[in-house]
Amino acid sequence: MAKKSTFKPRNPFIYEGYEGPDYFCDRAEETDELIANLQNGRNTTLVSPRKIGKTGLIHHAFNRIKQQDKDAVCIYIDIFHTQNQYDFVQTLGKAIVEERLLDTRTPMAKVLSYFSHWRPTISPDPVTGAPTVSVAIERSNTEYTVKSIFEYLKQSGKEVYVAIDEFQTITDYPEQGTEALLRSYIQFIHNVHFIFSGSKQHLMYEMFGSPKRPFYQSTAMMTLLPLHEEVYYDFASQWFEAKKGSLSREVFQQLYSLFDGYTWYLQSVLNRLYETERHVADYQQVREAILSILNDKASQYEMVMTFLTDNQRNLLKAIAKDSLVPQLQANDFIRKHDLPSASSIKKALTVLQDKDLVYQTPKGYIVYDRFLDLWLKRTFI
Repeated sequence: MAKKSTFKPRNPFIYEGYEGPDYFCDRAEETDELIANLQNGRNTTLVSPRKIGKTGLIHHAFNRIKQQDKDAVCIYIDIFHTQNQYDFVQTLGKAIVEERLLDTRTPMAKVLSYFSHWRPTISPDPVTGAPTVSVAIERSNTEYTVKSIFEYLKQSGKEVYVAIDEFQTITDYPEQGTEALLRSYIQFIHNVHFIFSGSKQHLMYEMFGSPKRPFYQSTAMMTLLPLHEEVYYDFASQWFEAKKGSLSREVFQQLYSLFDGYTWYLQSVLNRLYETERHVADYQQVREAILSILNDKASQYEMVMTFLTDNQRNLLKAIAKDSLVPQLQANDFIRKHDLPSASSIKKALTVLQDKDLVYQTPKGYIVYDRFLDLWLKRTFI
């Protein structure tokens, strides 16, 4: 199970997980807003494309909440890979048991006894050897288990904060009425405060903005934007200066522009630069860091391409070549890239969007993974 980090990372540019406020850049206003919403009874919907920093913001807010209230319970789950209500219940149940076990004031035997109907077991992680929790919940009792989970949280006597990441995933569950089921319990537990986070903006706005949906106008809405360039530069440069190095403002501006300020990509490149360079004064150093990342990801991207049809593959390459495509079914775009009919493009696009390979921005369509976009440009163009 996850434990709070007790060491200082060798490399301060964290792009996976959360290592504390020292390694988290700004988001002061967003953090204050999110905490104020939760502590004043306003469940919050947090929306933005992937890789901007939603998960980091949630963990940062939870860290602040725990500092203010040691008894607060903060639970984070990512349901992106869940496929049905059973997976959802297992994921949430496991997170609750793990969180209770991390509370050293509660004896492990008591925790396991309380959740005995979930049949929790503790076993070593096959790779790290760290203890991990699994729960065995009856598939036929998922709705009852949902009820028991929320009843437990309600009766806990604590302020509880639950973040459900990639919440739009529940719309793909085969069971009908998952939204209504969750809403029916959530609306009556006032000591439990929720963050519903999602990256598919059209689905999230539909779920929380349509009068026909159970969660209609039940939350405060927050949209996360990229970090301000100047703030990010100050954060990054201080780490290079701390090791008696430097980071050129001009080079950083070029890097920021390349990835439109998306945090995960910037952190990934800065992580490589911090590892290999003391003074970053030439953009060629950035190119070499990006090339190293693309080489690491090449086999993964090659595998992605093998699972696509010719039409899907050609459409993806065409989008990468143009970088941003306002209208995919425009005749000029089709002729330029020798693509099939508009109807074939529409079918291919549906698959690419479902696989999170293509994303529609307000300005047009892009390859969702910016590193994949660069890899496609280098490999096929």
